[in-house]
Amino acid sequence: MKVHVTDLEGNTKEIEGTIGWTLMEVIRDGGVSIKAECGGACACATCHVYVADDWMDQTGERTEEEEDMIDLALDVQDGSRLACQIELTEALDGLKVTLARDAIL
Repeated sequence: MKVHVTDLEGNTKEIEGTIGWTLMEVIRDGGVSIKAECGGACACATCHVYVADDWMDQTGERTEEEEDMIDLALDVQDGSRLACQIELTEALDGLKVTLARDAIL
């Protein structure tokens, strides 16, 4: 499966994803610099990404815990999600996200 990650300069990298992994793990292990300071424990907002509008339904709703962390993020938008809270499934093949300022190393 493929995931497309865009940085703040507009450069997009296609990363090979693994079903069952979180988006944060795939981004990190795919060679894109992402802070992800808590390692996926939903205890910070340093894996903040913007999910492309046409992928919002497939990634599901934010949990209450994720909402609490998103409230601490910068430049929150409708498509704001924590990459550690999106588990990759076959339905997310081709997912497009953009890294938020919070996530940049």
